[in-house]
Amino acid sequence: MPFTPATREKSKLRLALAGPSGSGKTLSALLLAFGVTGDWSKIALIDTEHGRAKFYANRSDLGTGAFLYQELTPPYSPDRYIAMVNEGAAAVGSDGVVIVDSFSHAWDNEGGVLDIKSQIASQKGKTEYTAWDEAGKVQNRLVNAILSADCHTIITMRTKMAYAMELNDKGKNVPVKIGLAPVQRENTEYEFDIVLNISRDHYATASKDTTFLDTWTGIITPELGTQLRDWLDKGVEPEKCTDCKQLIRPAAGRTVHQIAEGTLKNYGRKLCWNCMARLIKEAKANAAQTVSDGTGNEGQ
Repeated sequence: MPFTPATREKSKLRLALAGPSGSGKTLSALLLAFGVTGDWSKIALIDTEHGRAKFYANRSDLGTGAFLYQELTPPYSPDRYIAMVNEGAAAVGSDGVVIVDSFSHAWDNEGGVLDIKSQIASQKGKTEYTAWDEAGKVQNRLVNAILSADCHTIITMRTKMAYAMELNDKGKNVPVKIGLAPVQRENTEYEFDIVLNISRDHYATASKDTTFLDTWTGIITPELGTQLRDWLDKGVEPEKCTDCKQLIRPAAGRTVHQIAEGTLKNYGRKLCWNCMARLIKEAKANAAQTVSDGTGNEGQ
C-alpha cells in the first residue's frame, strides 16, 4: 500500500486523569465530560469506589446533573470492565462519554491483572516470565477495548509516591522520592492522548498531550471539555492570549469567549485575564504619574 498525504480527522477524546485521594478526579472527570457533551444524560460513569460518585449527582453547588451510573463491584476483572464500557458506550451514543472511575482497580485489586498474573504463575509448568507474558496480553486487550469504544472515554487512576535507590554523599544506597506514579501498569498512561495529573489542591497539569494542552495547568472546568471537543471534532483552535501566548481561561464569572471578545474590542487584541489586569494596572500607574507630574509642574 503506497503512502498517502496525512490529513487531520475527527476523533474521540481519550483522556486519563491521575491524582492522589482527595484531588478531585471524579468531579474533574464529570465536568470535563459535561463540557464535551453538554448533556448529563450522555455521560455514563463506571464506579469502583463504593458508590462515591453518586455524591456528585444533581449538585447545584457544583453545577452537576443526573448522569448515568453503574457500580462495578469485585471482582474487578478485565472482562467485567470491558463489558461495562461497551454497555456504557451503547447507552450514551457516539457523542457521549464513558468515565471509568477508577482504572486502578483493574490492575491491583481483586480479580485485576496482578491477581490474574499470580493465578497463572501458580499453574504447573508456568513461570513468572510466562505469567507476565499472558497477563500482559490481558492488560493490552483491556486498554485496547477502552481506546476503541465508540464514544469519548475518560479514565481516572490513583497515584502513589514512587521511589528510586540512589547513592548518597556517603556512598550508601538510599530511597529517594521521584514523584507520583499511577497505580496501573507502568506505561498505561501513555496509551492515552491526554494525561492530566491533579494535585491535592485540585490543580491539573498536562504530562502528556497531543492536542493544545502542552503547557496547560489549572483547575478543570466544563469549558476545557468543550474546547477539547471542538478541537477534536471540528479542528477549532482554542483562544490564546496575544501577549503571553497562553490559553485564555474563564475568570471572574466570564467565559473564554467573553474575555477574548471583550479584550479584542477594548485593546485591539485578544488577551487573557492576567494580561488584561496587567494592562489595567499599568494604565492606572501611568495616569497617577501623569497627575503627579502635572501637579509638580503647576507648583513651579
